[in-house]
Amino acid sequence: MKKFTFKKIDAFASGLSTGNPAGAIYLDSFNGISGQEMQRIALELRGFVSEVGYIAKVGPDRYQVRYFSSEKEVEFCGHATIAIMYDLLKSREHSAAGSKVFLETNMGVLDVEDRIAAEDCVYITAPVPGYSRTKIGQEEICKALGISLDAIDPNIPAGIVNAGNETLCVPIGSLDALLEIAPDYQTLKAFCSTKGLDVVTVFTDHVADSASRYRTRVFAAPFGYLEDPATGSGNAALGYHLLQKDRWKGENIILEQNEHRTRPNIIKLSTKKGSDGILRVAFGGAAITRIEGHYLV
Repeated sequence: MKKFTFKKIDAFASGLSTGNPAGAIYLDSFNGISGQEMQRIALELRGFVSEVGYIAKVGPDRYQVRYFSSEKEVEFCGHATIAIMYDLLKSREHSAAGSKVFLETNMGVLDVEDRIAAEDCVYITAPVPGYSRTKIGQEEICKALGISLDAIDPNIPAGIVNAGNETLCVPIGSLDALLEIAPDYQTLKAFCSTKGLDVVTVFTDHVADSASRYRTRVFAAPFGYLEDPATGSGNAALGYHLLQKDRWKGENIILEQNEHRTRPNIIKLSTKKGSDGILRVAFGGAAITRIEGHYLV
């Protein structure tokens, strides 16, 4: 049997919210585990965690990570990245405030900034965005989400952005309308399959706490579950969408996420200019380790 260090970590959790559960498998090297074994572990953990991240140190302040849901390998998973990197950076010795480490993912090398001492969070620089020209009619979107046309906010268009996953961003006119969304899993999964989508992020600028800028909910049926309660990539895609539509200037903002009116998970967004000159969204959050031990394969 193979034995791996395992943790169950809730990303974006706070005193009032439970966050989003991620599995973390810490490896000495990816040579010791196969893709088939990584998929098997993720399938066995279905319903217990949303995704499993597998991470190995590959150099000074440099790590490699791969992500798996119960259905398939995921190109990028923001909440698992927050969970694992918060755990690693909080536990490492001599971690300087604002220091960076680098993360090798299927979507390129990403910066991870340690702001634990100042803000109790880490920030992950999202992948370079990709914008789709595909247009999806409001009627199709509403049918997939199980909502009426008047729930859509007419003042901002929907759009498809890839910030690690192909994400449809849908504006909703009120907090009540957003909290009432209850799509059918199979209907939404079929819609995403037909349109080539990974994620649907719905959002509104009506919030429960005046300190927040937007409330979001994120549906990820292609990954084997209906809703993600707290996400990095789905909200990073929204950040890029808001920048493109001139609904955000890139300053630090707070997003509320989930279906609970007064107990949302909290995601922070900011921006930075990359070495390539492209303005990049960064998402930030904390995490709580709930279980640690070993996983036997």
